[in-house]
Amino acid sequence: MTDLNELSEKLSAIKAEIKDELVNITNSKSVYEYRKNIMDSKSGKIGSLMKEMCKIPNEMKAEYGKKVNEIKTWAQAEFEELDKKLKEAEMRVKYESEKIDVTLPAKKAKKGNLHPNTQMRNQLVDIFGSMGFDIYEGREIETDYYNFTALNIPQDHPARDMQDTFYLSPEFLLRTQTSSGQIHVMEEQKPPIKIISPGKVFRSDDDATHSPMFSQMEGLVVDKGITLCDLQGMLDVFVQKIFGEDTKTRLRPSYFPFTEPSVEVDVSCFQCHGAGCRLCKGTGWIEILGAGVVNKSVLEGCGIDSSVYSGIAFGIGIERIAMLKYGINNIKHLFESDLRVLDQIDD
Repeated sequence: MTDLNELSEKLSAIKAEIKDELVNITNSKSVYEYRKNIMDSKSGKIGSLMKEMCKIPNEMKAEYGKKVNEIKTWAQAEFEELDKKLKEAEMRVKYESEKIDVTLPAKKAKKGNLHPNTQMRNQLVDIFGSMGFDIYEGREIETDYYNFTALNIPQDHPARDMQDTFYLSPEFLLRTQTSSGQIHVMEEQKPPIKIISPGKVFRSDDDATHSPMFSQMEGLVVDKGITLCDLQGMLDVFVQKIFGEDTKTRLRPSYFPFTEPSVEVDVSCFQCHGAGCRLCKGTGWIEILGAGVVNKSVLEGCGIDSSVYSGIAFGIGIERIAMLKYGINNIKHLFESDLRVLDQIDD
């Protein structure tokens, strides 16, 4: 470019183009993008004009630079004015959309509640705590000795099978029952003993009423003259506080290696009161836990003289009690954290 008239015509064309384009721009983002297209020093229509200074004769360079700087200053002012105007409009729209009517009623805050399992565990701890039981927190990883051998479970017992137990090594496993806790307690503490041991247990079992991980609460009483009558009297208090004052217990003969005699404990149906319904399958009774008199060999193995002391033990499935009390028909509801289920339960 060697003619200032030619430069003036080019600058006039750029100016006209900017004016036409700015009329159609409706947001600040477009202003930014168009400004870059015009003012960029490498590719912009105005910004790149200074690159052509080398082609201008020396006597014309001052006038050329002056004209380029004039249109650059003008364009910058136009962009800034439009940008400010559009940003103010955008801010007004944003404020309007976020405006809060302080005269409207406040949104009601939703009240949370404890998980049904936690509620049931807390109730059980309170009930047995009121009867003088201490709490023992056992360990979830156990040795074969504490989980099986010390509880009088033979080497060929099905409970030891890989299909039922999660083994971590030949010696260590995830405990299958909180009964292992009673061995630790009897080894560390001499009678009288009165403890409950709540916690997670693990078994390779999975259906509507069983889960590979679930919660148990082991109960143990060791003292002089302890009998099945003490067990039933204690469980009567427990079921009446959980299911209602008119609930009764029934003991049926059973077998567990670590108790002798062993019993299954039923409660009278708290829904039909013994008349027979779907919950109790028409029998009027519901099985809730296993229990018995602590096997003498288990006591002797822990250094307790079985000719002087006797004991009772029971194991409560916390999920099972929660399912019965709250009318939950699938144990998986207790693990899925579905608020439609959990919101209905708040004791």
